[in-house]
Amino acid sequence: MRFAPPAAALSLCLAMTASISSADVGDPDPRAGVLIGQGQAALAAGDAQAAIDAFEAALAVDPAYTPIFIDLAEAARQQGLQGKAIRYYREALERDPGNFAAISGEGAALVEKGALEKAKRNLAKLQSLCGDDCPETVALQSSIARGPSPKLAVESNADSATAN
Repeated sequence: MRFAPPAAALSLCLAMTASISSADVGDPDPRAGVLIGQGQAALAAGDAQAAIDAFEAALAVDPAYTPIFIDLAEAARQQGLQGKAIRYYREALERDPGNFAAISGEGAALVEKGALEKAKRNLAKLQSLCGDDCPETVALQSSIARGPSPKLAVESNADSATAN
C-alpha cells in the first residue's frame, strides 16, 4: 500500500516520456528528403501533378514520415481536389493528432468545399492548442473570413441538387 503513490508517479512519468518521444517526427530518409524537395519545388512552380508524383515516391521510400501527407494534401488542394486533400490531412492527424498544419489545412480545405461549421470546429481546436496568435490559427481564420471558393461552392451545390 505504501508503494502505490510512488508507483503511480513513476508510471505517469513513463507515460509522459513515451508520448513525447512518439510525437517526435525526426528527419525523413535522405532519398525521401530529395523527393520531398523536388515535390515542393514543383508545387511552388505550380505543377501540382509533378509534385504529387514526387511526394508519392517519397512516401513509398519513407512511409513513416507523416509530413509527406501534408505535402500531398497541399498539392491536392492546388488541383482543386479538396476531398482528397481532407483525406490526406486526416491521415496525418491519425498519426499525429496535434499537428497544427494538418488541423489548419483540413480546415482550409473544408472552407473551400463550403463546410464552414466543420472548419470553425478546426479553428476552435487550433485556438485551444496553440492560441490565437499561432500562424496556423491566423491562416485558418483568414480562410474562414474569405469563405468558400466560388467554383467549388457552385459544384458542391450542383452535387447536392442532383443527390436530392
